[in-house]
Amino acid sequence: MPISAADLVVFLTAALTLNLTPGNDMMYVLGQSIKGGTRSGIAASFGIAAGSFIHLMLVAAGIAVVLSHYPAMFDAIRWAGATYLVWIAYKTLTSAAGPLAQGSEKRSLLAAWRDGVLVNTFNPKTIVFMFAFLPPFVRPENGSPLLQLFILGMIFNFGGTAINSLVAVFSGGIGAKLSQSPRIARGFAIASASLFLVLAARLAFERR
Repeated sequence: MPISAADLVVFLTAALTLNLTPGNDMMYVLGQSIKGGTRSGIAASFGIAAGSFIHLMLVAAGIAVVLSHYPAMFDAIRWAGATYLVWIAYKTLTSAAGPLAQGSEKRSLLAAWRDGVLVNTFNPKTIVFMFAFLPPFVRPENGSPLLQLFILGMIFNFGGTAINSLVAVFSGGIGAKLSQSPRIARGFAIASASLFLVLAARLAFERR
């Protein structure tokens, strides 16, 4: 068995606690849900999951070690992510408020997913976090370390996606009901743009 039952219980407890703690990913899903409704928030959740999977593959390849030894590379990725979030905030404020048109819904969901992938991928703290959090639960006597790392990473990713999707359901449902009013819809656009700007500031100025 790649992971013992005792280690799995400890890992699940720690992972659940971390996933329930509001962070950058949850804030981004909240902003997308307010902006585009539940489906947009869920699409963003799956985009973040795809970005986390990319980080998991990079951790397995040892890229986190490179980032930790080259601060300039870390900072370049971090600022690229912050800049992209500012761009999303700008597009949110300048786009038409109100419910999505039926013809543009598919494109909007794809855009929410794509932005989730990019926002998560351009957050180098995610890969450094995975590199610090996952390896302590890997035990050589349980078999392939890479297999254990992959299983643990996917469990963590699945839990985060489920929780973020629940955030999208609750916040998106409220937003969909209140966005029928253009004035309220504009307020939601400002609120979601503000969340994206706060997230950009956190990504840009938080220490590693």
